[in-house]
Amino acid sequence: MDRLSSDLDGRDEGGRQGDNPAVPLEPGEEWLIERSALRLELPEGLFTLDELDVHYDADHRTIWTFMRPKGRPSFTHPMLADFGAWQSLIGGGFGPGKVPLDYLVLGSRAPGVFCFGGDLELFLKLIREGNRPGLVHYGNRCVEILDRNIKALDLPMLTIGLVQGQALGGGFEALLSFDFIIAERGSTFGLPEITFGLFPGMGAHPILARKLGTAMAERMIISNETYTAEQMYEMGIVHLLAEPGKGVEATRRFIAKSERRHPGLVGARRAMREVAPITLGEFYRIVEHWADAALQLCESDLKLMQRLVNAQTRLAAKAA
Repeated sequence: MDRLSSDLDGRDEGGRQGDNPAVPLEPGEEWLIERSALRLELPEGLFTLDELDVHYDADHRTIWTFMRPKGRPSFTHPMLADFGAWQSLIGGGFGPGKVPLDYLVLGSRAPGVFCFGGDLELFLKLIREGNRPGLVHYGNRCVEILDRNIKALDLPMLTIGLVQGQALGGGFEALLSFDFIIAERGSTFGLPEITFGLFPGMGAHPILARKLGTAMAERMIISNETYTAEQMYEMGIVHLLAEPGKGVEATRRFIAKSERRHPGLVGARRAMREVAPITLGEFYRIVEHWADAALQLCESDLKLMQRLVNAQTRLAAKAA
């Protein structure tokens, strides 16, 4: 993985000749010119996002992205803003006739955590204010990002979610939007919202119902059970298991193995979206139900939510 450093041709990022002038290329080094030209085509803003660490691997036409939350590993407004920009820059700068892209990978730098999901601290504030429009706005932002990811940004690429720890609530919902999920053994998955009287409102119902059937989806959503990576693999939610600490390596192998099958895999995923479509309107309607339910939570539910916020904050501080 690399960001295709701009100093390959002896110039700085502004295009000016650097202190070390470019030297004549030796035979067989023409790839340096190609590499430098490609660097100029990449959308620069993609590599300067605040909470997303992005790398482009030109050899395998892969974007590697790792969430790098500044606080709790949750989908805060700054994180959502980065994801919006991330999708826009990739959609506008990559694909046929542009920078080639076959694979998009998302993981996390947070130790032991993929993502805890929704911003519970924000939810508490909005619920106590009775701010239904604020809750709906937040939920709609999340499902719009989810919807674009399900459609692979309308690019002929495969998306891969890489899990190296806990994927809970909205973190689990986000993973469900990827074409493939690779998880290290020891990773865990769950939808804990029911413990404080709520339900996952940003993708779990429609996606799990189509993948597992409505009965199994409902059981997973209301049971508050934590599932292992192995259990998720047996259900067909996780597609590949990796040994602890070997998730990135396993993803690289998966990409290398899939290169010859790439057109067929892309076509298969598109066909699956045709036979089991989910509209953005369906996501929006579920968000509306979720916001209504959130405003009916009692004080004991809100206190439990606050304890979860405190636990997440302590974990983030410990890992910092």
